[in-house]
Amino acid sequence: MAIIPLALGICPSTVRSFRNSHAVQASVSNFNTYSDFRRVHMSQLTKRSEVPQEHRWKLEDLFGSQAEWDREHALLQQLLAKADQFHGKLNEPAALKACFELEDDISLHAERLYVYANMRHHEDTAEAQYQALSDKAKKLSVEVSEKLSYITPEILSLSDDKLDAFIADEQLKPYRFTLQEMKRQKAHVLSKQEEALLAQVGSLSRAPETIYSMLNNADMKFPKIKNDKGEEVELTHGSYIQMLESRNRDVRRAAFEAVYSTYKKQSNTIAAALSANVTKNLFYAKARKYPSTLEMYLYGDNIPKEVYTNLIGAIHKHLPLMHRYMKLRAKLLKVDKLHMYDLFAPIVEQFDMNIPYTEATSIVKESLKPLGEDYLNAIQEGYDNGWIDVYENEGKRSGAYSWGAYGTHPYVLLNHKDNLNSMFTLTHEMGHALHSYYSDNNLPYRDAQYTIFLAEVASTLNEALLMDFMLKKSNDPKEKMYLLTYYIDQFRTTVFRQTMFAEFELIIHERAEKGEALTPQLLNEVYYDLNKKYYGDEMVVDQDIEIEWARIPHFYTSFYVYKYATGFSAAQSFAKQILDEGQPAVDRYLGFLKSGGSDFSINILKKAGVDMSTPAPIEEGMSVLESLIEQMEQMAKEL
Repeated sequence: MAIIPLALGICPSTVRSFRNSHAVQASVSNFNTYSDFRRVHMSQLTKRSEVPQEHRWKLEDLFGSQAEWDREHALLQQLLAKADQFHGKLNEPAALKACFELEDDISLHAERLYVYANMRHHEDTAEAQYQALSDKAKKLSVEVSEKLSYITPEILSLSDDKLDAFIADEQLKPYRFTLQEMKRQKAHVLSKQEEALLAQVGSLSRAPETIYSMLNNADMKFPKIKNDKGEEVELTHGSYIQMLESRNRDVRRAAFEAVYSTYKKQSNTIAAALSANVTKNLFYAKARKYPSTLEMYLYGDNIPKEVYTNLIGAIHKHLPLMHRYMKLRAKLLKVDKLHMYDLFAPIVEQFDMNIPYTEATSIVKESLKPLGEDYLNAIQEGYDNGWIDVYENEGKRSGAYSWGAYGTHPYVLLNHKDNLNSMFTLTHEMGHALHSYYSDNNLPYRDAQYTIFLAEVASTLNEALLMDFMLKKSNDPKEKMYLLTYYIDQFRTTVFRQTMFAEFELIIHERAEKGEALTPQLLNEVYYDLNKKYYGDEMVVDQDIEIEWARIPHFYTSFYVYKYATGFSAAQSFAKQILDEGQPAVDRYLGFLKSGGSDFSINILKKAGVDMSTPAPIEEGMSVLESLIEQMEQMAKEL
């Protein structure tokens, strides 16, 4: 499941990932029909209480009421009271096994409490009741970390011979990989007292992200602008990209300027939050004796530093492909120079893909037929049984994600619009959900916790199959051009743009490690220069884009975004194998989904047929991109 952003002070033995009052009852009493609801929904933000039940996720499957949550919270407190009983006793297999079992029990309950509280909060971030519940859950996760923080230091105080004996012991077989991981991380685990102290400051480590999230999601308001119909509408996180997809350049420019002028007004506050997050990372890297913050974040997944730096180098090598696409996009849009607000503009005249949610669910399911009946049945189960929260409402967390807790089905948060991008978001997030579904149903709790490095593979594999399906069934040249544009833009946003984000993170951490202050001016300068490099001279890199770093929440989950690019590349390789080989490749892929976190990430991928320790998957992806651009250039001559 998705990962709770726990403090880096947590010791490695504490289960590596928890996946990051009464429930409000839906009411449609203010609307006579579903079409009335949709009409109002599309013209203004709906209150959470007015969202029909069929478009809400079913959080009652986690807890039916606040009273149930409170009872489980009390149960967890009882379990935590037992955690101290193993102090000084972890030198025998039977005691260690019992300790790990209690740790798993505690972590599973903590995960359920944390996930529910935060998903309730995400339904309406301005709702005080669930702000408080989310805060209570976060404090609880710190308490859990503190209570269990002695385990790893105590085990690692044993001799290597004793550790090797534990690893070989049959009664500890379910925890063999955990023990191997602990031994690998021995150099970065501190004394019991130091681990306890780091666990106690866990709440402080979350402060930058919490402050940014509240400012960005709950407090920040954008001005009204005129839409395509000349109507004044309030700009929101959810509607911004939709405005950038307008055929009217004035609408695109107005949306772009409105968003970034708003962020500029908050630049000092957001720069302080981001700088605090980087400072926190430097503190933990130094405390845990890592050479750098980058290596600290890669170490958990056992990813060599070269995977990160080689990605940046490989994308730099292929930047001429992106510059070539920028030139083609300007030509098709019939503008002298492309601007940043033109990057999402439709380039096929008089062609739109309006895809209502119900149609999107059908198309997604049809496109995933190559993965077999079992996979399709699981997708349908998600559609029918309250996995998905569909539409934007007032105060709802922006963006999309898949999350959940072990022992309950996964959940998906969307802010769906009736367009192609939202359909791809649906299949993306259902890819995450099905990864968790297969992992949880085939592995014990501890081994089911897959890494973020693996997480983006399943989601982008679904996108690749959807695009292949859409291109093959299309006979309309304009539609094919539209789809090619969309697919190339996926490379632009998922590989090139995320790599640019990754490079930005690396630069600002390196600057901070050298003692430089991360002022708004420095952040603007670094970010603007990167945009100039990545987009090239074929377009106007508008000055306003310098503040875009302030809009990116992923920077508070540090050194994460590169995994979108590596995951996308691995998914391209999987998709090719599945479409070319059929069932043998499907079996390998489903085996990958069922492997969870039972081995190191690179090993799991390699067993399934994708070797990310080499640059080959990225190079293969770039050859696909070049082919797509060539097709688009040829079609541009014919349209």
